[in-house]
Amino acid sequence: MGLIYYGYPKCSTCRKAKAWLAANDLNFQEVNIVEAPPSVEELSKMIAASGLELKKFFNVSGTKYREQNLKNKLPEMSDEEKISLLASDGMLIKRPLVFGEGKVTLGFKEEDFENVWTK
Repeated sequence: MGLIYYGYPKCSTCRKAKAWLAANDLNFQEVNIVEAPPSVEELSKMIAASGLELKKFFNVSGTKYREQNLKNKLPEMSDEEKISLLASDGMLIKRPLVFGEGKVTLGFKEEDFENVWTK
């Protein structure tokens, strides 16, 4: 199974991650995270595979996160509600999000990509 790269074309960090994947000859399917955010089922798999806390999947520096006052609302929500919220709007998801082979990366740090996707 190849990798799925969820990114946003206007995001410079996403462009760097995409270029890194291409430069390292990794086969990936590109998905615009705004036009086609991952489903609840896909997010659930990614969260489980990542070993990360669910809150790490939120784009806490994003405008939508602040507009919806999610900093204060998330602690009151169930995990199911949080995952549904993420699936409803790709701008709430930390990006880029790369998933495949049972592994996940959030954001782009070259060192993390090397450790996860080339070993």
